[in-house]
Amino acid sequence: MPPEKRLLPRTRATRRNVLAATVLGAMTPVGVGIGLAVRSNGEGGEAPAVPHQAPDLSKAAPTGTWAASGPQPQTTEAVVQIVAHPDDDLFFINPEVGQSLRSGRPLTTIYLTSGESNGVNGPRAGARTGTGAASGSGRGVGMGASQTRRPTRDKHKYAKARQNGIRAAYAEMVTGRPGHPWRRTVIATAGGGQAELDTLQGYPHIQLVWTLLHEAGSITGDRPHSLHGLWEGRIGALGSQLAYGGPVTRDFSYTKEQLIQTLTGYLKRFRPTQVRMQNPTPGRLDRNLRCSDHQDHRFGARFVQQALARYAASGSRPHFTVQTYMGYFNGGLPQALDPASGASKARTLATYSWSDDATRDSCEDPAGCGDLKVAASPKPRWSHSIHHAGDTGADWLLAGKDDSLWAFAVLDGRIAYWHRPGGETGKGSDGGNSGKWNASRWKGPVFQPETGVDTGVRPTALPDGRIAVFGTRTLFGDGSAAGYGKEVGYVIQSAPGEPFGPWQSLGTPELSDEIGTNDISSPAVVVDRDGAMSVFLRDSTHQLTTRAQQPDGTWTPWRALGGKAVHSDPVAATDRAGRAYVLAATPHTVLAWIQDEPGAEVRGPLATGLPATTLPLTVRRDDDGVRVFYRAPNSGNVCSARLHADALTAASSSSSGPGRVRRSSTAHTSTSVTDLGGAGGYGPVSATSGDRGDVLLAARTATGDVATAWGTSGRARTRPQWNHTGVLLAGAPSSAALSSGGVVLTMLGLDSRLYWTHATRGGGRLAPWQPVGSPTEGRSRA
Repeated sequence: MPPEKRLLPRTRATRRNVLAATVLGAMTPVGVGIGLAVRSNGEGGEAPAVPHQAPDLSKAAPTGTWAASGPQPQTTEAVVQIVAHPDDDLFFINPEVGQSLRSGRPLTTIYLTSGESNGVNGPRAGARTGTGAASGSGRGVGMGASQTRRPTRDKHKYAKARQNGIRAAYAEMVTGRPGHPWRRTVIATAGGGQAELDTLQGYPHIQLVWTLLHEAGSITGDRPHSLHGLWEGRIGALGSQLAYGGPVTRDFSYTKEQLIQTLTGYLKRFRPTQVRMQNPTPGRLDRNLRCSDHQDHRFGARFVQQALARYAASGSRPHFTVQTYMGYFNGGLPQALDPASGASKARTLATYSWSDDATRDSCEDPAGCGDLKVAASPKPRWSHSIHHAGDTGADWLLAGKDDSLWAFAVLDGRIAYWHRPGGETGKGSDGGNSGKWNASRWKGPVFQPETGVDTGVRPTALPDGRIAVFGTRTLFGDGSAAGYGKEVGYVIQSAPGEPFGPWQSLGTPELSDEIGTNDISSPAVVVDRDGAMSVFLRDSTHQLTTRAQQPDGTWTPWRALGGKAVHSDPVAATDRAGRAYVLAATPHTVLAWIQDEPGAEVRGPLATGLPATTLPLTVRRDDDGVRVFYRAPNSGNVCSARLHADALTAASSSSSGPGRVRRSSTAHTSTSVTDLGGAGGYGPVSATSGDRGDVLLAARTATGDVATAWGTSGRARTRPQWNHTGVLLAGAPSSAALSSGGVVLTMLGLDSRLYWTHATRGGGRLAPWQPVGSPTEGRSRA
């Protein structure tokens, strides 16, 4: 059964009660029985005398340490995470939460709702629990001495218990002691209400903000008094849900405008350089067409989008990137984390969920010290995975024939680019002949005027030397729910090296937001020899669709290309003959669409015989074929395989019907896969061939930084040696080969600055990394 068909939300179940239903396969208790420290009530007091060991998270490297020689650039990021419920950050954003906590840089997590659910801090009736999950007496949580007694309903106390669990989890990730005290205060919000602000004592840069709104209490059920109802105008205001014994003591409510004001005020207060949020367009399940994620996740994220748009239009502030994260559907995809990172994430969830019987009676808070609903139903498919709902990809750096460089990103919701002219410019700042590699020659970022651009733009070079940049935009229309939408489009240079023109919309293959939630991927682009462009997209039906440019410059209508259960962004490349290959991943394999000759329409899907991946793909020309790079599930190792059009056609000729492929990962073809090792991690892999046939590989590691290695055309008999950089990055790295020889590698830091390095020849040592611009750039009015 396909994983999306196993995601079966219950019609009347609450959020906590349906977690198990969204997980693929049988679940084994994870992290149950791990000892927790005796906790204070969060109001202060002494930490435990014997500290507990913090989750390792594979020894996350601190920001600012570099593997290369030379000066060590220091990043200045500030990360803000905005999620709907307490624990969404631990399930869907961690291990990136822990990596940022250990970086020594500011991290603020904002919770929109109190997550009060049905008010019962315990497993649902009849639930099978893990060891100790529901059997402790749980003083003050209403569980009593009997294991069969139903816990009492108290939404104020359950909200407080979840707060206590979050505070313990964060404290343990930072200090190793879940009982480390917090300072709890009240702040006035820009929307006229109040919020609780918690600051970890001794770590003033680590803060939690509790917005204290009422949650929906159902994944997909009709709950007008919710973020969903507020977004659609079904209610005039959404009320608060205060936590037991908290510093906020008076109820309040927010209109739609007041909530946007509140979130915008948070952004102005904490001044992020990266914002992490949930997926506003999660899509629907193929089996029953229900939304694949919680309604609070989806509509909370849309409020965040509107606040970000308003914040981006405000005055002096840092530039910022945005990263979105997949929610419940993580359970239907291959696990992206290596075992050590998954175990560390599970340990943090065990702390949050108060999963140890031995310490249950030692809790000093009458509300309880964690979320026993999670303790009752641990989620290994979530705790051992993470997926970015939108990513930068690994193809955002382009090199011209004159060695000029163009790097593209989305900052402040706008397309931004950095440009470095080609050719030598004389001596560098060190007096030597290093002017070619002087960072001061970079100019930017330069911004396009269009707003609402989503993370993940795709630049492509045209035969005449111009560049076109494709992406998607979120549209808010008049600000009403009906005005919300998404479109594909592009900007293009009027001449090589010249500025980019205005955004040109290609519309969308989607019928409506209600039907598909605007769940479309970032586009892949193929350019024919005559310069005609074709764009490929994964739509909300999880198949591929395309539009092609005509000789007169107009575009054909959207045309479906088939495929089933496609969940990755498509990627594209051409072989030596100019034939295009378009690849996309399902939870089980990779599908291909190919041209029989340059300029022809693509056909497919064709079976590749590749095994399951963690979804993100990178594809490069490899002589008369292409080579695909991806991550192996459960390890994060970088793998590669060569694909050839003739072999794909022959392998798929025995399919049972047109456009059909078998589910088996080894069907029809003996595609050989090379495991290139790595340092764990997830996300797209950057791969560029040098002048000696060596391939520079770069990828995010298990510790959140970039690691690099030189392979031999991606076909090394032995695994290459991977070297860490030590700096946390946004998205994925990108590289490009120079016509004069050598390779340039770039990445975007969490501080929204561009960093770059180079090797003067293939297989050579990378130079020290250099930041582009000064640390103060990007803090002026946009």
